[in-house]
Amino acid sequence: MEKILIADKVVKNFGNFKALNEVSISVPKGSIFGLLGPNGAGKTTFIRIINQITMPDEGEVLFDGRKLRPEDVHQIGYLPEERGLYKRMKVGEQALYLAQLKGMTKNDARTKLKEWFEKFDIGPWWNKKVEELSKGMAQKVQFIITVLHEPKLLIFDEPFSGFDPINANLIKDEILNLKKKGASIIFSTHRMESVEELCEYIALIHESNKVLDGRLLDIKKQFKTNTYEVGLVTDQKDDLMRDLNERFVVSEADFKSLEDDLKLNIKLANGDTSTELIRYLNTKATINHYVELIPSANDIFIQPVNSNSKTIQANALLKILF
Repeated sequence: MEKILIADKVVKNFGNFKALNEVSISVPKGSIFGLLGPNGAGKTTFIRIINQITMPDEGEVLFDGRKLRPEDVHQIGYLPEERGLYKRMKVGEQALYLAQLKGMTKNDARTKLKEWFEKFDIGPWWNKKVEELSKGMAQKVQFIITVLHEPKLLIFDEPFSGFDPINANLIKDEILNLKKKGASIIFSTHRMESVEELCEYIALIHESNKVLDGRLLDIKKQFKTNTYEVGLVTDQKDDLMRDLNERFVVSEADFKSLEDDLKLNIKLANGDTSTELIRYLNTKATINHYVELIPSANDIFIQPVNSNSKTIQANALLKILF
């Protein structure tokens, strides 16, 4: 698969602080790529390197098959978490100015801006000053400015911040439309539900290190625990629980049901299969509910972060002791 962006062992230091530690990430063309991590992990530094706001101390970044060059900024659209519009300029005037900085002619920019303003139903905002807009209104304008020149790579840092649910869905739909048209998108967020909805690939950065990356579906398979959520109906609950505890790792489950089910999570041992579990349960009870527990993006986020923290703490202790 072709890559729009390849970062190879990127290192960035600020004095004695290592912001990125040999981070390698590949973003497939035409994909929505989730860049995840807690606050202070190094995500923003990585994004700033892509935008050439700062440069790596070591490693290199390839854009569309070659080394990243200054002129590539015209092929990258960046919506930062901290929005930055000139408050006293009129919306239309500012949008035209920023579009021309990205290489568009004034006429082309005006035509496309009018189309986007009509699509978002914000035509009357053209002659308003930015300071007259609400935070959500200003973010709509900045989203339009980011995508207007149809760059090869779009970088959205917390794009739904400050939006109500209706406008958040509007922006989400536009992001999906941009992908359909061939754009490659890096999506940085703390909203794991958005990762589930939008991202095909993810990378997780924690304390300056990349701790995992890959296709989201493949990572979910990797983190599966072979556990099934079941709802059972039986007159012999105590006997069934005793039998299940002898054969499996069993815990209480929490899900909604119209029946008075015995709600359980059943973890299979290595070698056991789902078919065998269903066959066994059918001899003991009526099965009303049966689903494999697949880890969510949030589960995937938490587990490697906690594991990496323990590793870093252990290494720090070893340095002190030895």
